[in-house]
Amino acid sequence: MSDSGDTPPAAQPPADHHPPPGPPEPSEPSEPPESEPDIGGTGAGTLMDTLRVAVVMLDTSGRVLLWSPLAEEVLGWAGEHIVGRRVGGLFGPGGQPAAGSRPEPSPGQAEQILGELLRGGRWDGILSLRHRDGHTVQVEARASLLVDGDGRPFVLASMVETSRLRTLEHDLAALDSLFDASPLGVAIFDKELRYVRVNEALARMNGRTVADHIGRTVADVLDVRDAESLTALQRDVLVTGRPVIDLVSPAPGGHGHRSLSYHRLADRAGRVLGISATVIDVTERVEAASKAERARRRLALLNDVGGRIAGQLDVRRNAEELAASLVPTFCDYSGVVLHSQLADGGELPTAPYSASTPMRQTGVGAITWSPDVVRMIRPGQAMSFDRKSPFGEVLATGRPKLLASRDELADMTFPDDPKVRATLAVGIRSLLVLPLRAHGVVLGLLVVSRADGREPFDHEDVALGMELADRGGASLDNARLYVREREGALMLQRSLLPRSTPAAPGVDVAYRYVPGSSAAEVGGDWFDVLPLAGGRVGFVVGDVMGHGLSAAATMGRLRTAVRTLAGLDMAPDELLRRVSELGDDLAQNQAEGWMATAVYAVYDPATRRCTIAQAGHPPPVLVEPGERPGTIEARLLDFLPPGVPLGVGGVRFETTELDVPDGTVLVLYTDGLVESRRHDISTGLERLRSTLCRPLDSLEDACDELLATMEPGREPDDVALLMARLGTLPSGSTTAWTFPAEASAVRLARRRVRDALAEWELPELTDVTVLLVSELVTNSLRYAHGPIGVRMVRGASLLVEVSDPLPDPPRERVATAEDEGGRGLQLVAGASRRWGTRHGPLGKTVWFELALP
Repeated sequence: MSDSGDTPPAAQPPADHHPPPGPPEPSEPSEPPESEPDIGGTGAGTLMDTLRVAVVMLDTSGRVLLWSPLAEEVLGWAGEHIVGRRVGGLFGPGGQPAAGSRPEPSPGQAEQILGELLRGGRWDGILSLRHRDGHTVQVEARASLLVDGDGRPFVLASMVETSRLRTLEHDLAALDSLFDASPLGVAIFDKELRYVRVNEALARMNGRTVADHIGRTVADVLDVRDAESLTALQRDVLVTGRPVIDLVSPAPGGHGHRSLSYHRLADRAGRVLGISATVIDVTERVEAASKAERARRRLALLNDVGGRIAGQLDVRRNAEELAASLVPTFCDYSGVVLHSQLADGGELPTAPYSASTPMRQTGVGAITWSPDVVRMIRPGQAMSFDRKSPFGEVLATGRPKLLASRDELADMTFPDDPKVRATLAVGIRSLLVLPLRAHGVVLGLLVVSRADGREPFDHEDVALGMELADRGGASLDNARLYVREREGALMLQRSLLPRSTPAAPGVDVAYRYVPGSSAAEVGGDWFDVLPLAGGRVGFVVGDVMGHGLSAAATMGRLRTAVRTLAGLDMAPDELLRRVSELGDDLAQNQAEGWMATAVYAVYDPATRRCTIAQAGHPPPVLVEPGERPGTIEARLLDFLPPGVPLGVGGVRFETTELDVPDGTVLVLYTDGLVESRRHDISTGLERLRSTLCRPLDSLEDACDELLATMEPGREPDDVALLMARLGTLPSGSTTAWTFPAEASAVRLARRRVRDALAEWELPELTDVTVLLVSELVTNSLRYAHGPIGVRMVRGASLLVEVSDPLPDPPRERVATAEDEGGRGLQLVAGASRRWGTRHGPLGKTVWFELALP
């Protein structure tokens, strides 16, 4: 092998050597075809293509007789360069040969291998061969000494790159490890869905040996019911190629759960070989997930029930919501049974339960209603339970009771009980009796049941039911306490409000008071109609901010203060100022301070003049005849000085005087009539004004119509409404005179009074009236020294007023037996029904009233 040059000469066998039959030795170089015809072959993409096994044929001297195309790919030497040459140049280290040069011989290693072959007939090992471009290629080779038909020996060798072989070995080792050591169940199926390979883990899961699986389908290994769906699933994966990943299904026999994963198997050429299966026992995971889901549903149920009953402050409504909120999430039928007195906010029961203790079905819930269901849980029915029955036991002991069999249900009360027959007729199979408790006292029972087609109650359901019952008991007790407080506040408030309004000449009054909804506490709204001196009438509407007994009590004190100060004939602004100053003492029990709004109006039917002052209150409305005949105009008095609420202090109030036409209606109200959560208060004021523009034939009907127009979404606040039709005194009901400050004034006043009483046909009052007028006129002559006015008004009583320019009011003295005078006011106070003084712009007025005969 001493030839040189880039291209080695064609190999020539030695003269004494006869090549064995086989692939012919090429006589001249030629390029191999790109591909061989596929005759009966499997095509590309098989495992042999992955390994790339190169085949080489040598004679016994180490000369190459055949060099396969794969050998050319592995080592880069073309066959025409190698065939006929010895292979020793491919072994061992050496410098990188020039491009196209032959490999340098390495006879030592090649002769050693050849010697072993001749002695033993075979050799295998790992060789480091030199690639044509100079780098080393490590291959695993196997060689055998063979003999052709003529008895001539030759060497047939095959070699595979160790990198490819090691990769395949690693893959096979990983597959073997997966089958042998993995706790997962692993199987391989062929295209007929027969087991080809199964590991021990899957065999144990299926309760069979590995041998029992091979060559069989899942239909042969598992029960028909379990195998039918799996076979359809496997066939779908095989046909479509869509994998199934982590499909959780019950294990064969219904014991536990498994996670199934299927993938289609294909070779590198894309030919379908079958499917693989991975099976994992996920029983613990499913049980943990089931527990977590039950806990989530439990919390969701507790939250839902708590949310529905928390806002119900009426005992009956609370019981109804509690029963309804459990269906169908927790049970199919439910009932709340309470001690009869608790449904109306009564005291907690103190005596132990007995068969004579009255109970009442207060709330019910059902998935469906039928005559049997109504017979079983009829709303509102009165009932009692025997002490030895499950219901009586729970009421007496406060411990829950679970009835989980038909026999227990049939024996839960007395024989042939219609309710028991109805219970069994609707299919009840599990019933739970739970105590409703508060402060250690059993308020009643929460009875829940499940019918056929649903899992019966278990011990976890008993624990959940007790949580629901405890929440329900606390909520019912809160509602009971609220009912008592609200009823007490309502009773206090109604006792402080006027039960009737006094009749006043020229004035017609209608009023309404509407307490807040059951979800809100009683407020401090109030109204009043006050008869004043001189036939005048005072109207007041107020609203104490806040709710509850404290607000109602403060309202009562403020109303008393207003009535007291109104009797002193104060102007509206002065009255509000005095009430605001007194407020700190009146509301001293309110730790967080107090505040109230109010409007006070005084109407004089003799002059048709109305004076109004406000303290932060919504503006009044005047309903007057419109410009066109038959029309009505409702005027919002938003131009009045609004003032600040009572209790703020430091700000003066202002009085506004209005002349009103005869028949005008004054409307006073609290903010509960016009406020709403969804709209600005201006929307409510406009709705009020537009409603009042309709014909007002009756003030009572007008009050009802105004309340009916309140928006449903308004604030749950109290409403006080007062409507007054302002008219004039009947014709001839009043008469007045003015006398000079002379001695004749007394005589003239007596004569005019006699004449007026005679005209009014009131002779019974002549003597006392003349006497009292004489005393008052004489008193004015003595101190005033100015014109004296006398005015008489006939209405529900006889009103007499005597006026003079002196601003100081007269003082009543106690005259002794020796005094010649000083008894005039004593006579007035003793002979009249009531009397008083008031200030006017020109002086003072002393007045008294006499009851008509």
